[in-house]
Amino acid sequence: MDESTFILGVDLDGVVGDFYGAMRTIAAEWLNKPEAALTNDVSYGLEEWGITEYGGYDRLHRFAVTQRHLFRDMLPIKDAPATLRKLSNRGVRIRIITHRLFLKYSHKTTITQTVDWLDNYDIPYWDICFMNDKVAVGAHVYIDDAPQNITQLRDQGNQTIVFTNSTNRNIPGPRAGSWIEAERIVLEFMEEWKTGTTSMFNQV
Repeated sequence: MDESTFILGVDLDGVVGDFYGAMRTIAAEWLNKPEAALTNDVSYGLEEWGITEYGGYDRLHRFAVTQRHLFRDMLPIKDAPATLRKLSNRGVRIRIITHRLFLKYSHKTTITQTVDWLDNYDIPYWDICFMNDKVAVGAHVYIDDAPQNITQLRDQGNQTIVFTNSTNRNIPGPRAGSWIEAERIVLEFMEEWKTGTTSMFNQV
């Protein structure tokens, strides 16, 4: 890891992109249900929408990516692109780390949609890593929403900000409920990294 530059490891789905909002719209079509019938209060895997009897999450995900261009057309989470531009301008190295290549035979589509989406919203990044094992990708601080990723990162001693949604409400902080809060926390981490202090780094 480059120790001369402060690196922020950024997850995409549920953190920068409104993954659950986009999936809710697509799932309503796929399930032939009114969108209002699908709760916003979901857990990881979206079982609350009753997708199991229709083929399960993997099948819904493949439909969303290959037929409805999920990763190209989803909206960003409020303030995410502008805040990442501000952080980049402050000297934060944005490293995108996403586990989007978990379905076979759709990798090219997924990568193309992802890069096009990042460019379309002018989201700055130095590196982009399509990896399941996020611990293997170096960063000084990570921001993620998936419970298993947060737990794995923290178990390996990595400082991780929880980006709050219904899938992770039981995980302890530090956490951000918006990108305005995330910006403040990241800059506080960055200042402590610069000065060599450790108070925030001992909160998790």
